[in-house]
Amino acid sequence: MARLRELADRTPASRERYVDLLRALAITAVVLGHWLLSAITYDAHGRLTGRSALDSMTWAYPLTWVAQVMPIFFVVGGYANAASLQTHRRKGENATDWLLGRTGRLVGPTTGLLVTLAAVGLVANVAGVRLLGLSPGLVRFGVWVASIPLWFLTAYLLVVLLAPVMYRLHRRFGIRVVLVLVLLVAVGDVARLEASEWVAAGNFLFGWLAIHQLGFFWRDGQLPDTPRVWIPLLVGGLGALALLTLVGPYAISMIDVTGQQPHNASPPTLALLAAATMQFGIVLMLRVPAERWLHRPNPWLAVVAVNSVVLTIFLWHMSAVVLLVGVLAAADLLPTPAVVTTSWWLWRLPWLLMLSASLALLVAVFGRLETRARPRPTEVPRGLPNGVVRTVNRPAPRLVLAVGAYLAVMLGLLANSLAPSTGSYLLGMPAGGFLCYLLGAGILRLLRSIPRPVAAGERGNDRPEQSPR
Repeated sequence: MARLRELADRTPASRERYVDLLRALAITAVVLGHWLLSAITYDAHGRLTGRSALDSMTWAYPLTWVAQVMPIFFVVGGYANAASLQTHRRKGENATDWLLGRTGRLVGPTTGLLVTLAAVGLVANVAGVRLLGLSPGLVRFGVWVASIPLWFLTAYLLVVLLAPVMYRLHRRFGIRVVLVLVLLVAVGDVARLEASEWVAAGNFLFGWLAIHQLGFFWRDGQLPDTPRVWIPLLVGGLGALALLTLVGPYAISMIDVTGQQPHNASPPTLALLAAATMQFGIVLMLRVPAERWLHRPNPWLAVVAVNSVVLTIFLWHMSAVVLLVGVLAAADLLPTPAVVTTSWWLWRLPWLLMLSASLALLVAVFGRLETRARPRPTEVPRGLPNGVVRTVNRPAPRLVLAVGAYLAVMLGLLANSLAPSTGSYLLGMPAGGFLCYLLGAGILRLLRSIPRPVAAGERGNDRPEQSPR
């Protein structure tokens, strides 16, 4: 607590605290949403299974226009990435160094999750199947549920990889970049409506990039929090969303629902872009009072505390579900009331409280992977050949290795996310994808561990400063 209070007290007056609040609120909303809508049951064969209760809550679909908060997360990411890129450029550092710095915060905690899940999956398949009668399909399903957050993390890693290029395009072409991305999303939507799903796969990139670009405009001061800006965004976004969903062919829910097509979040559609525009209008509308409130010591301390482990919370919140369900099922204490009945709603309160305790335990164990300090390396790791050091410190090979490692990490995550939710996997996930991820993560760690030669223009201008995550 003393360390957190020190961090809060050292916050520069110029820092946009509202951005940190939005990040914390977005992740908290994702966690609570997944927990609240989790419907755990037994199938006809007596095996544990689960689904989203939203499938049975048609009255709640319009609420997802606000409850689907991943667009806010990407807008905040755009703001933070633009601020960080500006800081790195002032120091004379290049895009490769920026990318490697970002991986320390994103890949490290993710590696902890994947390695733990693979180890648990291996033990469960080797020992649990024999001793406890677990089925390999159940082991895979548990790992798949625990790794659900990796879907959005994969998309965000791709956006981060392209952020230096997209920010340069933003500075040169401005709103035209967003218009091109929106047009590409529209093309993908038309393809989906014509049953050409493979064409629409590009919307996983174009849609999130378009939303991420909004953060660039916000950071550069081109979207101030004045009524002449936020009113058109809010009203225009809401109007477009209503037309696209209530009149047009898009599903009403911004969270994917079984049987409703096209899904608005995987990949993003024009309807989700309209929702993002509306939400951004709300964000700008509330900025001034929120920023004033955040300059009070206690609210800001709470925001700092959540953000210090926010990625850990996001990564492990579905593992908390698997852990709690496993314990309750083993003790024969797992209630499975019918979804959206009175007993199901009453079960939500103890369910959320127990999940909070389960997640708190996981954060206490794995949060240090996110909170530990990562000082800039000053010495070459022992045993590393000089030829390797010279090679990776050359701009071109360093960039190629960094991008290649980024792609390997994302391919590894995709291999797990795209694999069937049930099946026989020794590690509970595809071994090839896991090894691909470890290879990419290892190369990124190696690149970060080798000190980069300091250019003459950087000397004396490398003091540490607090920058947005």
